[in-house]
Amino acid sequence: MQENSTQVPLWRQLQGAAFLLMAVRQGRSMTAALEDVDHTVRPGVQALGFHALRWLGRAEALRRQLAQRPPPPEADALLCVALALVCTESESGAPATEHPSGDSSPRYTAYTLVDQAVEAAKRDEATVHQASFINGCLRRFLRERDALMAATERHPQAVWNHPQWWIDRVRKDHPASWQEILRANNAKAPLILRINTRKTTLAQYLRALAAMNIVANPIGPCGVVLASPSPVTALPGYAEGHFSVQDAAAQMAAPLLLEGLSPSEGSTRLRILDACAAPGGKTAHLLELADCEVLALDIDARRCERIGHNLQRLGLIADIRVGDAAHPDGWWDGVAYDGILLDAPCTASGIVRRHPDVRWLRRPTDIAQLAALQSRMLETLWPLLKPGGRLLYCTCSVFRAEGEQQAQTFVAHHKDAQFMPSPGHLLPQSSTRVTDFPDNLQGEHDGFYYAVFEKRKA
Repeated sequence: MQENSTQVPLWRQLQGAAFLLMAVRQGRSMTAALEDVDHTVRPGVQALGFHALRWLGRAEALRRQLAQRPPPPEADALLCVALALVCTESESGAPATEHPSGDSSPRYTAYTLVDQAVEAAKRDEATVHQASFINGCLRRFLRERDALMAATERHPQAVWNHPQWWIDRVRKDHPASWQEILRANNAKAPLILRINTRKTTLAQYLRALAAMNIVANPIGPCGVVLASPSPVTALPGYAEGHFSVQDAAAQMAAPLLLEGLSPSEGSTRLRILDACAAPGGKTAHLLELADCEVLALDIDARRCERIGHNLQRLGLIADIRVGDAAHPDGWWDGVAYDGILLDAPCTASGIVRRHPDVRWLRRPTDIAQLAALQSRMLETLWPLLKPGGRLLYCTCSVFRAEGEQQAQTFVAHHKDAQFMPSPGHLLPQSSTRVTDFPDNLQGEHDGFYYAVFEKRKA
């Protein structure tokens, strides 16, 4: 019988979370590292790993106070995971007072965490000789918690749990809302679904959820946000293709591109290119909303297979090809498109709450490098669009170099490009309140940038 994550000893989960932190520090994504974690402990390890990465700035600041010299990497990772957990717990196991970072934590008593962290150290050859050191650091933290925590308040990286350069960049790009962005980044993102309107309706699906006592609310024209996360495959209508998992901000892409599009003369169907299509969420949404032919292009063959699997479950068909959007000679047939969706590679700075490792993996130089790639892709794809057609440029980024600045530069250099009404920067929202952006979806959504360009007719 498979072990349930709730039956797995905490020390094993702490070891797994330390492994994830080590991987991220070595430049590997947490998603990839999780594949190497035993499936019997993976759910618990993922939860602890997410929490550790959301509180890593604070944990590292505490470790520097507790140890003048850092211990070996394996011990340091385990200690920082434990500190990230214990600094957000009271002795009773209730989350400590909410911090500006906006996160709460898995509930264990502080003394349980210390005991199990030491046990985790003892049971690993790489950390067994550091068990006493880890025990001493954690017990000192419990004795001197208030003073140690107060000392970290002088360091923005500890307060906001982001690298200093990231904090500075967000503050420069969004001086009026930088704190809200960082706070939202550290919140837990809800599970949001997009209803496949070819198979069901929003009202029907909400009733199906209610019949299973699953609390959910509508968001946007065809979105559903669940009050609590649930296994996706266990939700009603999964096998039948009644929904896809997609954040509310990403659900704006297909309607934005389709608005105002018309087929070329002599054709009854729209011809659309989804230039960086994997995993296929936006491709599927286009096919759900319109009678169109979609070329779903992605440079990664394995990710193209995933597009195919997702479309098959939803009962949709697209032309899926492996190819580089920046080099159309290898895949374009020479016929102009009515619409092009360019969800360009970016820093992913808008989806940090779903991928808390991103902030620690990125480097300041990544922004300029990715912005240059985005610019090249825009230049390359623009000639593939027919006069009167529209190109939707989007990134899941809050950095202006990957959004507003990119769009303004493109329009300035292309006199045949007309900037259409567009949402612009959608900043991450972690509460169901009205936002400051009139075109925003109200409530929960990730950070995104959207710009629509129409090619002027000669």
